[in-house]
Amino acid sequence: MAEKKTTSYPKEKINILFLENISDLAVRHFKDSGYASVKKINGALSEDQLIEAVKDVHLLGIRSKTQITARVLDAAKKLQAIGCFCIGVNQVDLKSATSHGVVVFNAPYSNTRSVAELVIGLSIMLIRRIPDKDKAAHKGLWMKEAKGSYELRGKTLGIIGYGNIGTQVSVLAEGLGMKVIFYDAVTKLPLGNAVSKKSLKDLVGEADIITLHVPETNQTKNLINKTVIKQIKKGAILINYARGEVVDLEALAKAIEEGNISGAAIDVYPWEPEKIGDTFHTPLQNLPNVILTPHIGGSTEEAQQNIGEDVSNKLFQYLEKGITTGSHTVPPLSMPPQEGTHRILHIHKNVPGVLSEINTQLSKYNINILAQYLKTNDDIGYVVLDVDKRLSDQALQLLKEVKHTIKARLLY
Repeated sequence: MAEKKTTSYPKEKINILFLENISDLAVRHFKDSGYASVKKINGALSEDQLIEAVKDVHLLGIRSKTQITARVLDAAKKLQAIGCFCIGVNQVDLKSATSHGVVVFNAPYSNTRSVAELVIGLSIMLIRRIPDKDKAAHKGLWMKEAKGSYELRGKTLGIIGYGNIGTQVSVLAEGLGMKVIFYDAVTKLPLGNAVSKKSLKDLVGEADIITLHVPETNQTKNLINKTVIKQIKKGAILINYARGEVVDLEALAKAIEEGNISGAAIDVYPWEPEKIGDTFHTPLQNLPNVILTPHIGGSTEEAQQNIGEDVSNKLFQYLEKGITTGSHTVPPLSMPPQEGTHRILHIHKNVPGVLSEINTQLSKYNINILAQYLKTNDDIGYVVLDVDKRLSDQALQLLKEVKHTIKARLLY
């Protein structure tokens, strides 16, 4: 049976910083494991504030507001890993993180159900024109009428982006008797009776309700622009619980005002306030049959708990075992412990000859390698070595001197 391994870092000297009111589960995970220096901040930090805050930080936890730029990463000399406690990682300069050998994790599946359920709920509210009736009732007006109110059953739902969330929305919608069509830039296998459409134009011209579930990329920026909005079926509903740069809100507002689009639900915006209580403006405010929410699509107690557990576990596994499964920067490796060894992690530029030099240097000093694992991506290589524990300090120093080394550390 393999002996129990513990990190060679003194746990009281590992600095962990969580921003943006990350779940207390993540904090407890590390404190219960003996890491005393865990700091939690409710809000996000500006770039200059981050540069000052991360100088001695080993693990950093963020959500969607915090921007991890190249300048921040340059300042974070001790940073080992970043945990994005959300679906995306677009708030991190991944190229720079890769060049610094910083592992970046996220939680791509943990809040998919929360978003999917809300999209279905919004579809029901909007197709029944509940927002207008709700406002009227609050003003003391009785609007008991069926005009413009419809059932979801038999209507066509168009899903743009058939990934983790889009597919769940698809299944839920079919359960309500809807016809489901979808468009994705990548060929996807349909679930149930969903039908793939060849173009965005085909989808928006047919769907009664359109829901967006795409990442923020150069290709999706302004995806729903003036031209596409004009192609949307008259009287359709648009829901964007994906990314703020995907929809031209000015063009959408005009289409709603002119009656070409009958309703919308928007949760994400090109610009969003930094903290709770800040002033917020959008051209969609005070328009009929529009639901505006403050980027809370995945914000449920269950989702935050799942995200907290998922990301903190990935950070913990990397810190204590060197496991990089789920990383967006360092190649994914997961390896069992070897009895009677010390483990060294080595991250280097992916150029020919590095592994050969590692083995040559260790062999020159008769350092026995009991197990070795290597995985590369286009930019960097990740080597995990289990060596004779009597010579691990010497081995670590030799590995730090290998040409093209980015980071090397003795794990245990």
